[in-house]
Amino acid sequence: MKVALTSKKQIQVKSGMLQQLLAFASLIALVIVFTLSSENFFRFDNIIGILLSTAVIGVLALGSTFVIITGGIDLSVGTVMTFSSVMTGVIITFWNMQIPYGIAGGILAGALCGLLSGLAVAKMKIPPFIATLAMMMITKGLSLVISGTKPIYFDKPHAEGFTKLSLGSVTNWLIGVEIPNAVLIFFGLAIVAGLILTKTIIGRYNFALGSNEEATRLSGVNVNAWKIAIYTITGAFSGIAGILMASRLNSAQPALGSGYELEAIAAVVIGGTSLSGGQGTILGTVIGALIMSVLTNGLRILSVPQEWQTVIIGLVVIGAVYSDILRRRKA
Repeated sequence: MKVALTSKKQIQVKSGMLQQLLAFASLIALVIVFTLSSENFFRFDNIIGILLSTAVIGVLALGSTFVIITGGIDLSVGTVMTFSSVMTGVIITFWNMQIPYGIAGGILAGALCGLLSGLAVAKMKIPPFIATLAMMMITKGLSLVISGTKPIYFDKPHAEGFTKLSLGSVTNWLIGVEIPNAVLIFFGLAIVAGLILTKTIIGRYNFALGSNEEATRLSGVNVNAWKIAIYTITGAFSGIAGILMASRLNSAQPALGSGYELEAIAAVVIGGTSLSGGQGTILGTVIGALIMSVLTNGLRILSVPQEWQTVIIGLVVIGAVYSDILRRRKA
């Protein structure tokens, strides 16, 4: 039995590595195709634009990876992002508190939403799809109520410099190349998420829950507590994404957020994380997020109509999910 389980694990690992290689090859192929199709694509400012547009979706996708590996789903990451940005705006603008307090408040707001979703899933036994759908509606409504349905602008004197959190560049004076801070934060968070997933006990239990939750429970693990912790982590990442978005726009937009969760989930799936749980990597998610951004940017440069961009991205997501199904059948 032990040999069989080991063999199965090896097959899953090899399958996951193959999916990552295919995703990376797809990313390179897209870059080559768009570079040959338009001379404007592979310009430095456009590449930086692609990375900047990847940052918010990428951070959401990093958080979503944790939940999807458990075999769950979180449909609320987009509106939790918006709610967190609104709370950041309230703390800094309405309450006249300093920027660090607003940042901390935004992250805590996201983590709290994740905690509540985790409690609903783990303690109340509500299916993740329904629990996070409800949280999506709750946070969407609260964002509109708290902001009075109007954008919150960071125009207070003590809020000057808030945009530098995303659009500023610490690399400009270090290496002479201007890379937005949001991009550095995204890749920094990817490293942190990778370490959590591969080097900590919560990462091991993350995979265990997705592989066989009942067996994990029977082995003496407090499944509910770890599941709540995982949803809380996802919420915290959504909070960070909300802060980055607010900083980039220099405002908290309460109507923004719907649809971001689909792009985040698509990035995770394209990167090789299985929707059935138990398999996935942060590196794959980063590649998936870059594929989404490159595809969107390239289609826009080629003047493909917005409606057809949506159709093409939808077809890519279907292809990624079908690839996951075939991979699991083979395994």
